[in-house]
Amino acid sequence: MSDPELPDSIAANVAEWTTSNAQFTDVQAEGAWAPQDLTWGVFGVREDAIGSPLGDVSGLDVVELGCGTAYFSAQLAQRGARPVGIDPTPAQLATARRMMERTGITFPLIEAPGERVPLPDASFDLAVSEFGASLWADPALWIPESARLLRPGGRLVFLTNSFISYLCAIDEGGTSETLQRPQFGPYRMQWPGEEGIEYHLPHGDWIDLLRTNGFEIERLIELKAPPDAQPHPYYDYVKPEWAWKWPHEEIWVVRRADA
Repeated sequence: MSDPELPDSIAANVAEWTTSNAQFTDVQAEGAWAPQDLTWGVFGVREDAIGSPLGDVSGLDVVELGCGTAYFSAQLAQRGARPVGIDPTPAQLATARRMMERTGITFPLIEAPGERVPLPDASFDLAVSEFGASLWADPALWIPESARLLRPGGRLVFLTNSFISYLCAIDEGGTSETLQRPQFGPYRMQWPGEEGIEYHLPHGDWIDLLRTNGFEIERLIELKAPPDAQPHPYYDYVKPEWAWKWPHEEIWVVRRADA
């Protein structure tokens, strides 16, 4: 991406996820696309165990911002939604297309960053991001873009790292039980030795940004790992023992206020 109006994090994250696709997301895709209960996050918290933040998606037009290999969109399609997957990484979309051929589950895929989506205003009932744009795109750009894409009364539901897990994250890997960095001043983060660039906001900044872009906040769900949680084979930065004490991830449920 050479557009000066777009952040350099897009190119950095395309490179990061091209590597990740070769290492594990392509291998994981078949299992992720299989019919299963809808879950959230690294420990697979069941949708119905947290009050079903998505609700009934049957018949809804859904845009997934930062869809990766599009497994989340595939799960929504199996529940009757009409998803469109948006992602800037060609390798991830190539995996998604391979899985479409294998499973027969098909929906549009568009190569684009969450910061700039080449689709018309007011095209969707629901926007979702499950560790996609919610973590890897610039919130100052992707939040207004999601508002633009939604119809009046449309909802945005997104999952990202909890802010407390960010504050406790250890640069060398893992999550501490003590604070590792100050609360004030975070936004853009590139971990030592990593190519990708993440974005982390404290709750007050999320609230201000969402309200500025016309959203009403309905829920903030701070996820607790299930009692039987096991360490994730790839995303091992947080252990179940930590996530039984503090929220490892959070889901924001917001709605355009012009319903």
